[in-house]
Amino acid sequence: MDNQKNNRRRMKRFILLSLSIAMITGGFWFTTTTAYTFLKGYMLFKSGEAAVSAEVEEEPEVEEKSQVEEKPEPAEEESPAVDEGESGPLYPERPEIGDLIGELYIPKLEATLPIYHGTDEDELEKGVGHFAGSVLPGENDNAVLAGHRDTVFRELGSVGVNDILIVTTAAGEFEYKVKNVRIVDEDDRTVIVPKPRATLTVSTCYPFTFVGSAPERYVLVAELRGGGRERGRK
Repeated sequence: MDNQKNNRRRMKRFILLSLSIAMITGGFWFTTTTAYTFLKGYMLFKSGEAAVSAEVEEEPEVEEKSQVEEKPEPAEEESPAVDEGESGPLYPERPEIGDLIGELYIPKLEATLPIYHGTDEDELEKGVGHFAGSVLPGENDNAVLAGHRDTVFRELGSVGVNDILIVTTAAGEFEYKVKNVRIVDEDDRTVIVPKPRATLTVSTCYPFTFVGSAPERYVLVAELRGGGRERGRK
């Protein structure tokens, strides 16, 4: 019995060894033949074909992305510039000394007063004088008016802050609102200084009841509210 078992084991080992040798020998033979070369070439061909197909499928996406990135953005449109001088000067012609240039209406006093260009006695005897060195009513800067306290501006002391002054000229109607009331010395030149916007300065002698040549001036400083065209000096 023991001999039979040993013989069977030897036979199995011999068979396994023979199969192993046969497989090794067959594999070595296959790698040295044209069959192996053909199979290897076929596999490489298939791999290369698959790679080319993948590149062809991905190429349109790359081109499309490139087109999106290189597309120029539209330029922003610039707002057209505003030509401030398009409508021309507020006063095409400047007045001469002594010319009647308009009227000053003071609603609080219910008074309408003529305005003459110039502040000499000839103009002040007839009404309110416009200081010739200042801009005309409605223009940017400081338009200065003056009058006697015992004639046209007898009641000007009743006019104060927030009251309205309306000037009418050939250029239109200009409404001003009093922003400040000043009392200054008679030789104070700040009354006629330039202003950053359209301003109307109205001045008269002060005190109103003073007998003789008054030492001070009663001054209303008003800013343009509306009407006409507000423009700079030409």
